[in-house]
Order: sequence, then C-alpha cells, then structure tokens
Amino acid sequence: MNIEAARAEFPVLERYAYLNAGTFGPLPRAAIAAGIAEHEQEREHGRAGAGYYARLGELRTTVRAEVAAAIGATSVDVALTRSTGEGCAIVVNGLGLSAGDEVVTTDVEHYGLLGPLASNGLNVQVARVRERPAAEALHAIRDLIGPRTRLIALSHVAWSTGQVLPIAALVATGVPVLVDGAQSAGAIPVDVGELGCDFYTVSGQKWLLGPDATGGLFVGANHQERLAVTIPSYFGRSEHDERGTPVLAQGAARFDPGALPRPSLAALVESMRFQHSLGVERFTRARAQAERCRDLLAAGGVEVVTEPNEATLVAFRTTEPGADVVERLAAAGVLVREIPELGWVRVSVGFWTSDEDLERLVDAL
Repeated sequence: MNIEAARAEFPVLERYAYLNAGTFGPLPRAAIAAGIAEHEQEREHGRAGAGYYARLGELRTTVRAEVAAAIGATSVDVALTRSTGEGCAIVVNGLGLSAGDEVVTTDVEHYGLLGPLASNGLNVQVARVRERPAAEALHAIRDLIGPRTRLIALSHVAWSTGQVLPIAALVATGVPVLVDGAQSAGAIPVDVGELGCDFYTVSGQKWLLGPDATGGLFVGANHQERLAVTIPSYFGRSEHDERGTPVLAQGAARFDPGALPRPSLAALVESMRFQHSLGVERFTRARAQAERCRDLLAAGGVEVVTEPNEATLVAFRTTEPGADVVERLAAAGVLVREIPELGWVRVSVGFWTSDEDLERLVDAL
C-alpha cells in the first residue's frame, strides 16, 4: 500500500491530523464525488419514476454486498440500518425478551447497546472489565453467565478503552451473542463466520469511512425466521399477496428498517471499494500506527489506558478536563474526542495516519 497515495484520497488530511474515526471517519474523494453525482441526478431528474427506484434498488443491493464482504458474511444475512444502535435495538426488541430476562454485558459499552437493553426492563448483569487487564475480560464476563442468561451483548472493540473483547470464546458458551461492531468493522479484520456470533452490527460512518446514518446488521441464518420484525418497512418486504398483505423479504433484508438516501448509499459503496482496493495491509498498518501512538504518548509521560496490541483506539488519562484537552488539540489542528463519562481522551488511528500526525498530537499535548 502506498500510504502517501492513500492519504491523498482524504481532503481533510490536508488541514488536520484526523484522529477521530471512532466518531466519524474521513471521507475519501471518491465517496464525496459519488454522493454529489447522485444529488445532481436528483436535481435534474427528480426523485421519482422507474429509473429512480431501479437505481435505488441497485445501490441497496451493492451496499448489502459490500457490508457483507467487510465482515465475512453473505449478502442474504445482512440488513441495512442507519446505525449500530438501531441494529442493536432490532435484535434486542426482536428476540422477545421480557422484563426480568437476564442479559450479560460489560462496563465498557456504548449507549447504542446499553439503551436497548435498558429500555426493555431486562435484568442486565454487568461484567467489570474496564479497570482489569484485557486478559481477564473473558473470566469476568463468563462468571456472570448462568442458566437464566438469554443473551450476551457486548462490543468487539470497546469504544472507551480500545480493548478487543473475546467474542469467539463467549460464543462457545452456547448463549446467543450480539456484537456491537462500531469500533471494529473497517478497523480490524472481522469474520463473523470465524467468530460464530449470532448478530453483528456495523456503523457506516466510522471505520468504513462512509456518510452518517448508514450501517448494517448481520443476522445468523438460524435466527432469521425466529427474530421478530419490530420495525416493519417497505424495504423489508418482497411483495404483497393476493389480499394485499406484505410478504417479508427472504433473509436478513426483512429487518431493513427503512429508506437510506441514494447519495449516502453511493458514497458508502465508493468508500468501501476504496478500502478493499488497499488490501489487508491497511489493517496491519493501522494497528502498527496505533502502537506507535501508544508508545509516543507513554514516552511523553502520558498515562495511557489502552494496553499494547489491542485495536486502533488509544485512550489516555489527563490531569486537565478531557473536554479542555480536546478543544486545545483542535486549535492545533489535531482532531480527537473525549470519553465524557470518564474524562479520558481517545485517539482513533487509521491506515491513513502518518508519523507526522502522531508527532503533531504529542507536540500539541
């Protein structure tokens, strides 16, 4: 991979050390151009007619295939969503869990997962892993799993600590596993077949480098008939029977919660194709740069939270309020984010991150 050529595809890198893909990834030029082209088509020809809807269907099919390829799934097992949080809600609500049913999660989860769990009155058991070594996470989580556990729901990569959680080992317990993949899909290699998980959510706007309000949900084949459709939509049905009753689409498409704009779909396709063209080396480089970031921060006397050899997020503690650090760094052209509940600062490191970006971060601190 030619890193300079890859960096040249991101206009934002001309101005900033962009280290916040964990919130929104940088948009490649091809994605921006594709979105503009769709808007221009809509401006000139409107948003109606057979051609418009044929193009919309084509884009939905292509995005479904691209998302599936990114996580080692097949298209038939992927629903198109607008966020990982929406994907989590589709699963939690569709499983038919009732008040008092037990779910095991961790204390490093994002509200996108915790919100659906909390809104259903479930008995949520929280494994304390944030202040423990990553190697102890499996033990901490498995200790809470019992005969009443109906679901294990957790992140693949924790949004706050950056640690990689032991998905495959938890699947081996036999309890259904829902994975929040917001900080993993596009950042590290993901293969849902190898993981064996039942459900896996994807954010389009983060490490997949797409526009906001895009995403996907993998639903294992053995759950597609059993999981209830709680957000019925026009896009989740295939046809209507002779009485006018909608017939659900085959596979995970039945869980599609609604429309996604053509410009957003077109942009996401180009973002993902660009990444795929770079090969798996992009994952190796991103992790290597994350380790370099961690080492530079530690050498500068910063208290780094994230352990070595995790994923592409690096969190650190600071004596200043985290929000103040984020603001000060932004003034120096370095874009990071705060973990608000903890006051930590989080750095997102991608394959596009240069040594100069990291040195700019450390110098600004």
